[in-house]
Amino acid sequence: MKQALQKKVKLGVHNRRTKWAPFWAVLRKHGQGKRVHPSQITKKRRHWRRTKLRIKPRRAKKTHLG
Repeated sequence: MKQALQKKVKLGVHNRRTKWAPFWAVLRKHGQGKRVHPSQITKKRRHWRRTKLRIKPRRAKKTHLG
């Protein structure tokens, strides 16, 4: 149960990193007359089919060692 929660937390963190850039960032970088999609500025891109996050669960303490 706890591992599933940790995975959701990590997915949420990575989701914030993949958001498109705000529209004013495009204006600041390319100028007023340039029509560029905001996703062109962001470094991290993610697609459900193309790239995966490969999230590993946290290391659990081994209970059989005492």
